[in-house]
Amino acid sequence: MPALALLSALFVMGFEQLVQWKYGAVGVVGMLLLSVGIKAKSPAVSSAGAVLLAVLLAGPAL
Repeated sequence: MPALALLSALFVMGFEQLVQWKYGAVGVVGMLLLSVGIKAKSPAVSSAGAVLLAVLLAGPAL
């Protein structure tokens, strides 16, 4: 069980570093809002994070 928790933590940290490298601090804030909203079961917070990430991803296409 500790190995699974360690592997999960490493994956999350790696994904967060990838988002920060590619999209900067705003991407990290979007990921944070999305994850906190999902854990807190708050649709408003998770929606704000999802919209922020969607705007970042669609930015070059706009």
